[in-house]
Amino acid sequence: MPQSVRNIAILAHVDAGKTTLSERILFAAGEVRRPGKVEEGLATMDYMPEEKERGITIESGVAHFEWKNIWFNFIDTPGHVDFGAEVDMALSAVEGAVLVVSAASGVETQTVAAFKKLREAGVRTILFVNKLDNPDYSLDETLINIEEILGVRPVLMTLPQYENGRMSGVLDVLSQSRLVHSETGEEVVDDGWNVEDGWDGSQELKKHYVEASEFASNFDDEVLKLAVDGKRVPPKTLLRGLKALANSDDYALCYAGSAMEGYGVRSLVTALSFFLPEPPVFADGELGQVIRLRYFKGVGEISLFRSHADMERKAWPAGFEFSRLKANLLQPVDEIRSGDIYAMRTPFETELGQVIYADGTSPSPQAEAASDDDMPTSIRDKYQPLLQTRVECLGSEDYHHVEKSLNTLGRMDPSFRVQKDDGGFWYLHTVGEVQLDVLLARLKREFGCEVKAGSPEVRWQERLCRNVGPVENTFQLGPHKISIKLSATPLEGDAHDIRLSAEFLETAPREILAGVRSALLESTEVGILGKGALVGVCFEVHEFTWTEGALPPMIKKACADAVTKLIKPADVELYEPIMELSLECPVNFAGLVTGDIQARDGKVKEIGGDGKIHFLKADVPLRKIFGYATGVRSISKGTALYSMKLLGYKPATV
Repeated sequence: MPQSVRNIAILAHVDAGKTTLSERILFAAGEVRRPGKVEEGLATMDYMPEEKERGITIESGVAHFEWKNIWFNFIDTPGHVDFGAEVDMALSAVEGAVLVVSAASGVETQTVAAFKKLREAGVRTILFVNKLDNPDYSLDETLINIEEILGVRPVLMTLPQYENGRMSGVLDVLSQSRLVHSETGEEVVDDGWNVEDGWDGSQELKKHYVEASEFASNFDDEVLKLAVDGKRVPPKTLLRGLKALANSDDYALCYAGSAMEGYGVRSLVTALSFFLPEPPVFADGELGQVIRLRYFKGVGEISLFRSHADMERKAWPAGFEFSRLKANLLQPVDEIRSGDIYAMRTPFETELGQVIYADGTSPSPQAEAASDDDMPTSIRDKYQPLLQTRVECLGSEDYHHVEKSLNTLGRMDPSFRVQKDDGGFWYLHTVGEVQLDVLLARLKREFGCEVKAGSPEVRWQERLCRNVGPVENTFQLGPHKISIKLSATPLEGDAHDIRLSAEFLETAPREILAGVRSALLESTEVGILGKGALVGVCFEVHEFTWTEGALPPMIKKACADAVTKLIKPADVELYEPIMELSLECPVNFAGLVTGDIQARDGKVKEIGGDGKIHFLKADVPLRKIFGYATGVRSISKGTALYSMKLLGYKPATV
């Protein structure tokens, strides 16, 4: 019988201990001799120098381990908001996820955002309450916090134990056993402890077993009958009921412990083998799908690839190679299995989300775009870059190398975009400052590009405020001529997509329609005022003629010039990005922090705290809070923790 495969992701707010837990899981499974520490820059999953320097996850790390005859692909996702697209791509290829909640801070902004992503993606989720090695942090308060904010009832499956103020083990609810550390630091069952002997924690463990049975009785008739009759539910029967419970939106299995100290990890990994669904059944004839792109110096570009087929090397399409990816090392394989994840090299460039067929072919992105009614949408459309930074070469001889490298990075990160300027430089559009810093560092380290980068600026939105056109434009080069008649109308509400109405072009060659779509999209990305992208527009092509043999650059030129003639600066309004800032700090800094936010035109909309920690939420214009990290660090003497997310756009007042 072939070995089962499960793909899992791990998500959390920054500093909740996500990568540390990842290392502990690999240690528990015997994949590493000792767990690397994030603060020492030794985490196995964080292989990039920028990750080791910053102590954060940037690219989704991939590792493999075996547990109870199941092969796991383990994806450690970024917690920093600048790299949310990495999380989205990881969730497209997993059966389940661990959501880490810090007992020190409870459910935080990015915890909520991660949980929402998991729900939207339909990924089965198991909770892990971390940092309970500190007995001052309350498990009960964290569970209440989870229920109140995430809206699910946590079903506790492990209980921490303490001796002399230090965590000494965990009690496992399902197996009714105690786990402690062996001499080598591994979690093992304490053979000298028995729940029936009445030892410390026995009554509480029995209570939680009964509680788990009561919750499971909502999903299993046999468990319900035993509970009604007042009989004990056997572990195997309870396991079946909990499997059904784990698939519910109202409950979440919850494990508690300490990733740093290595307690509760073994029970969590066992839960992953019990409670996750099997991979889906994929369509016949599909080889698999690209879920991530990476670039290794000396190797080139590779694709992280989820296989949809079982196939031996001799049947692989010509020019394809598959390997296991361990940190930044490639280990060749001789066969691929359905549902498994590999590093793939192909004779052609791949795109995120691209499906490849068993014969090595793949539908053209341009052809797919041409068959849509509106402009093509993708994961890139979920992320709106908030900053733009001008970048130029130090030497003109490097231009083509820099351009190719930037385009490669743009394909690798779906939330990063490159805009080429006719003046010989580029604008990098990024979600945030951290993403920008990392991209510039990678451009130099991985691609060997020396560039000069300007100061990042806030990227606004431009919106059409009236109907315009139609206008006519003609472009001729030699015997070839292209003519277009174009008008535009603003979309209602806060819609920010670009649409195209050109029914008569549906019968034209696909490359013609795709060229028009692409040219209009590129024109709106530049904007009219140069402050940001033009959004929320429907273009209507009334007439379009071309001579046979006209090249795509000619179509682009004709359309771009038509947009310039059609939309003037007076036809657009500027909208600025508004951020929702969530911040907590010691109460003695509350006045200074709040005053600083109000001085930045921020509107405080929520205040709370427990007498020791002050919490607030505020809406602040991005232009006023740009570079906030340095300021708040100085005001709070480094004690404030904050996160920001895009709330929306409003008409600019400047």
